Amino acid sequence: MFVGVLRIALHLPGNDSLKGKRRIVRSFVDRVRAKFNAAVAEVGENDEHRRAIIGLSVVSNDASHVHAMLGKLASFTRAASGAEVWDISTQTLAMADHLEPLLPSVRDGDDGDFTDEDTDWSNDEEATW
Repeated sequence: MFVGVLRIALHLPGNDSLKGKRRIVRSFVDRVRAKFNAAVAEVGENDEHRRAIIGLSVVSNDASHVHAMLGKLASFTRAASGAEVWDISTQTLAMADHLEPLLPSVRDGDDGDFTDEDTDWSNDEEATW
């Protein structure tokens, strides 16, 4: 599994209010969601009326598909954001093919209630939640 992340820094020249910024960002987010199968959200500079940081993410089982989608999203942003693009950065993460279960599986005859005896905690590192 591959996860692609695109971070876009936008400059909104001539915008004088947070209400105007929300209109521009919301329009852009809605267009991205309608056109692409990608997650998108404003992730920074929330209280600045002339700047916005937008985060976009795609997931695929093919790294080349992730790279192609990130390229399309970057091109779309430059053309359709209604703002000046100051910076675009991307990152692709390769995830493990399988994930270890968080809890031991229920064995035949178990009642499904897990206790400390059901799990070997000796090799676990300190959990960070």
